[in-house]
Amino acid sequence: MAARPLLRNRAVALDSCQPQAALNPIQFFATLKARTKRNFQSQILSRRLYIPNRPEGPVHRLPGKNDLSRRQPAPGKYMNLADEQTLRLPETARRDFLKKSSAVAVSVVFGSVALPALAAYVPPTRSRGTTTRNVRNYGAVGDGVHDDTAAIQAAINSLPSTGGVVSIPAGTYLVDTTKRISLRSLMLLSLAPGAVLKAKTSSVRRAYLLNVNNVSDVEIAGGQIVGDRDTHRYVTGYTDEWNHGVAINGSKRVTLRDIRVSKCTGDGVCIGGSSSDVVIANIVSTQCRRQGLSITQSTNVKVYDSEFSYTQGTKPECGIDIEPDEPYSVSNVVIENCWIHHNKANGVQIYKRTSAVTLRANKIEYNTGFGVLAIGAGGGSIVSNQILHNRLYGIGLRAASHGFSVSGNTFRNNKTMFFGVKTSTATPIRVTGTSTSTSPKTTWHMEITSDCYSNSIGTNYYAQ
Repeated sequence: MAARPLLRNRAVALDSCQPQAALNPIQFFATLKARTKRNFQSQILSRRLYIPNRPEGPVHRLPGKNDLSRRQPAPGKYMNLADEQTLRLPETARRDFLKKSSAVAVSVVFGSVALPALAAYVPPTRSRGTTTRNVRNYGAVGDGVHDDTAAIQAAINSLPSTGGVVSIPAGTYLVDTTKRISLRSLMLLSLAPGAVLKAKTSSVRRAYLLNVNNVSDVEIAGGQIVGDRDTHRYVTGYTDEWNHGVAINGSKRVTLRDIRVSKCTGDGVCIGGSSSDVVIANIVSTQCRRQGLSITQSTNVKVYDSEFSYTQGTKPECGIDIEPDEPYSVSNVVIENCWIHHNKANGVQIYKRTSAVTLRANKIEYNTGFGVLAIGAGGGSIVSNQILHNRLYGIGLRAASHGFSVSGNTFRNNKTMFFGVKTSTATPIRVTGTSTSTSPKTTWHMEITSDCYSNSIGTNYYAQ
């Protein structure tokens, strides 16, 4: 019986998802290198610039200013917020990398394992009525000066019991996060490509720009959300880390898609409160202080084709942190085809009281901590990822983490705090299990503490 594909073809029926002709390892990595170079050259880095030893992408110049390269920090350092504000970098979400990388038909066979190409994920449409509302008809101005919180909320509140669509045309809409915009059940909040919801400066410990609380069948799509991290006035003695862009609590059947979230004083997106059936697809969450995405008490959370990057400011500082508060738990999480990079701590952190977490076909690179770190976590799979150039290990299993399957991953140049950032394109070696006698050693890329148990380390590919 043929093995079921690891990666689902999500645009067409499953039985039409057939692997393409196999490439040998040399052909595959040549193709992968060329594809990665094209993807990176077609975009620029997010506004929090991290400069690796050999930065990718174009150097941007300001009219009438000196070459930006004269103002770049040393390799491996972050620019401060004042410096980054002088750069004219686009605000639009960088979706091309994610869509192109998932659409490129590349299959590989190592031994008997075939990895089919990814197809673009189509997120679910949630149930709602046919009524439509435009926030401009309820007094929203969208000039970046007027407080539009009440007008947007009025448009939402005006929907009938069957729900419907609230549309936000292009413009910059100031939102008072202490009042927050609360969504209702059975609705789509649709932001035009040029629509920006921008948080007003606040001085509170906890606030949300969009609040999805105890509702169901909700969709948020398009545009941008910009937090107040640049101007936030901190409460004395506190980190104010609960100022989030989108907070999803106690809700079910929620889809967040095609949106850019940036510069939140806390998380870009936070899920918790026993939420279930939450889908995140094709978003960018970048330059937030605490996390790009926090997954707390919840079940059945799926994250596809998204980017989580440049988190820095207050701990944990991860791209994605799966961490329920005690005594609660998280189960059944899928993170697939995401780009998780340049975060101050770990790319993905999986904490205690979590189970059935799957990381598949992601690119996890240039994080200052681990690429993936599990701490007392209760199982899942880490398969077919590219894990590259992370300062500590590519994968860490610690504190009695158990029940993980790790296979089909490509590790390259991790533990850069010891080896430095290297750009070697050597073909990775294939190793089943762990080894300290190969070159490179698998232990340069993967750390498993002695208290961990019942983990399966299959065949992975390593290069230094």
